[in-house]
Amino acid sequence: MKDSIVRDKSYAFALRIIKAYKYLSQEQQEFVLSKQVLRSGTSIGALVKEAEHAQSSADFINKMNIALKEANETEYWLMLLKDSKYIDKKSYNSIQQDCSELIKLLASIVKTSKKKLEKK
Repeated sequence: MKDSIVRDKSYAFALRIIKAYKYLSQEQQEFVLSKQVLRSGTSIGALVKEAEHAQSSADFINKMNIALKEANETEYWLMLLKDSKYIDKKSYNSIQQDCSELIKLLASIVKTSKKKLEKK
């Protein structure tokens, strides 16, 4: 199978999100925000994986665009967790950096894919 930076990074990010969820639910006894970040943070990789077998270029762009929206939503939940003091600034900065990188990658993929589709 062909290597994919965005697939690998989104999978690694999902694993970090799962670890954060375990910490938040078990140690911090926080269940609402942690469930939200778990849902959006793990769906990024699932959508990227789903896009690998898209039915068309438009379908690929749609799935990647939804992954981008999920990454953006995850960034929001992470900010709330930091500002509500459920995670410390160091932990936030580390995981947010990965989230920001995914947002940039996905935005670039969507933009490039749209340009290619318009040329057809």
